This record gives sequence, C-alpha cells and structure tokens, in this order.
Amino acid sequence: MTIEKKTIKTIKIDVDKCNGCRACEVICSAFHASPKYSSNNPARSRIRVIHEPLKDVYVPVYAGEYAVAECAGRDKYIIDGKEYDECAFCRASCPSRDLFREPDSGLPLKCDMCEGEDEPLCVKWCLVDALTYEEREAVIEAAAAGPGEIETGLEALVNKHGLAKVMDMVAQLAKPTKR
Repeated sequence: MTIEKKTIKTIKIDVDKCNGCRACEVICSAFHASPKYSSNNPARSRIRVIHEPLKDVYVPVYAGEYAVAECAGRDKYIIDGKEYDECAFCRASCPSRDLFREPDSGLPLKCDMCEGEDEPLCVKWCLVDALTYEEREAVIEAAAAGPGEIETGLEALVNKHGLAKVMDMVAQLAKPTKR
C-alpha cells in the first residue's frame, strides 16, 4: 500500500435552513440531462429532498456510493419527536430501494459534484444556504482498485436485461453512423 493525499469533496447540509423548494433537485436533473439542460426529470437528480409534512421538516440527501447488498443496520433516528428509519437518510443506491437509480436503465446514480463546475450546482442554486460545498485534504492508504463505474454499470445492465441484449446494444452503438 502507498500513502497519498486526496481531496475530499463534500456537501454540508444544514437541515434547519432547508425550506423544501427543491431547486437543488431541479438544477441537478437539468445538469445531468442529455444533452445538458435539455430537460428536467427529478428522478434523475443526484440529490433528493426528504419531507416530513406534519413537522414541516426537509432533509436534502445526495447520492453516494453504490451498495451491492442491502445493509444490515436499521437504526432509527428521532428528529423533532418523529421517528425515521435509517434508509430515509442513506446516500447509497442499493437493492432494497429505488432511490438514486436512473429511471430508464435502473443504473445507480452517484453525485459527481457537477464535474467540470467550480462547485456543485445544487449549492449555487440553494437560495437559503442550506447546502455548502467543502473541500479538504486527507492522507489515505491506496489499496488495490475495486470495480469501477463502468463495470458496476454494465453488471447492473446485464443483471436487468441479460448478457445477450447488452452485447447486442453495444454492437449497435459501436457501428459508425453516417452524418
């Protein structure tokens, strides 16, 4: 193992400031549309606002790593007297729920911090400053690399549609198109 420095990017969430406007969901889904900003589908957003209507509580949660298996923990949290299941605030895309999955393909979604932008657009568009972008340096031990995003995505597609169908689609996409 080697030791290296890594920049850790996070979005700090202040639940007390969130008013549930969902501007973060709108801009995230528009940024990740293909082509960019061509549509708005909140199901494609990498951030979701969890809402408790009786207490008027809003909790923004952004997508984290893909989890191959359902977690074993089922902790409970009490916020303003209301009990919440741990899954309500979990950032992972996992087999036990559809949150943070691409609606058409079923592939897991993960926040990419709006790669190519100086900060995530959900942070820029948050009018009440409930979201704050932070970077910090961390020293980590680099281990052998696990499966990457492409492998995880292909595995999910094969599991959903079958190997033959995925191979046929890749062959079709590899054909040169006439312009």
